[in-house]
Amino acid sequence: MTEQRTDFARLRVDAVLFDMDGTLVDSTAAVESLWTEFAVEYGLDIAELLDFSHGRQTLDTLRRFLPHGPKELAALAAGLEAQEITNTEGIVEVPGAATFLESLGQTPYAVVTSAGRALAISRLRAAGLPVPEVLIAAEDVLAGKPSPEGYLLAASALGVDISDCAVFEDAPAGLQAAVISGAQTIVVGTYESTLTRSLARIGDYTQLSFEHGLLHGHKGS
Repeated sequence: MTEQRTDFARLRVDAVLFDMDGTLVDSTAAVESLWTEFAVEYGLDIAELLDFSHGRQTLDTLRRFLPHGPKELAALAAGLEAQEITNTEGIVEVPGAATFLESLGQTPYAVVTSAGRALAISRLRAAGLPVPEVLIAAEDVLAGKPSPEGYLLAASALGVDISDCAVFEDAPAGLQAAVISGAQTIVVGTYESTLTRSLARIGDYTQLSFEHGLLHGHKGS
């Protein structure tokens, strides 16, 4: 079991930015089911596809694995996302997410996701989480994660400097984007890499509280 770092026990922030899938919303079952069916249909390696797709835009994943032209890839991506929007079975919040969002009070926050806007709204609502005023979705950026563009756009929309933001992420591409952006980055979950060794970590939001502009990390039981 990965032990949470506590070097952010008194991390001061002016705004909080969240990835969605795997960070606020647990959509693992729905995502893996869709991509597994797709991998079987196209004769792709399921494990490799799932590993690459996590945290990335659907179109970027299709470009990586299929030799099709731009129009066909765009049509495939639209079809997959349409399926995802209607498949909300098993989608729940990451433990403690709703309570933590409520604790932010007037502190601004945003969601920055590789999903399209309609899909993001569908999953947030399915998990019982509010849809924030600032939601940066796939169609809002020129380059998806690991580009930092989405996080920089969110900080700008909230009127804060990215260095004064805490970003919560769980996937390799998203963590790269957050670190490159200059935000104070916190890993959610168990993913580990060279990049994450210097980052704070929580297992879920039951290990975290927020008060007077300060994030407080708490050891899990």
